[in-house]
Amino acid sequence: MARLNVNGAIREFDAEGDTPLLWALREQLGLTGTKYGCGVAQCGACTVHIDGEATRSCVLPISALTEKQKITTIEGLSKDGSHPVQKAWAALDVPQCGFCQSGMIMAASALLKQKPKATDADIDAAMTNICRCGTYNRVRAAIKVVANKASPKSAGLDIEHIQRTGDKA
Repeated sequence: MARLNVNGAIREFDAEGDTPLLWALREQLGLTGTKYGCGVAQCGACTVHIDGEATRSCVLPISALTEKQKITTIEGLSKDGSHPVQKAWAALDVPQCGFCQSGMIMAASALLKQKPKATDADIDAAMTNICRCGTYNRVRAAIKVVANKASPKSAGLDIEHIQRTGDKA
């Protein structure tokens, strides 16, 4: 029986010690926001926070963790999408297919917690996640919007949200 502190609650579940955290989160705990991308910790789709640090969960066995360590998934970042990084992501239309975005958001939020005024060099060093759609310019813009506590319009991206007939405002 494994016991881990996930999103602020101690969770017990059955899994072998060599089970990667990613699969324990997705399969045993039903937290499917964290994605499987490559399985070798290169793409970052599986990024979660462990004690506030961005960590690739696909290669981390649950036996390497204790219940004292705080694991935060995309579901635990905010219940309603109100985290500043999530708001900037939405305002700047960062996702295209969206597959990598939970990992990107987790990496960006960890960066901004450690370096609230992240520079381009900080972003380059921290944001090693792979986006197959190539949304890197929007990712950088969203991080800068949060770091500078600025309006999304300051990002200089030409984004126009059009309300269609029948859509709620």
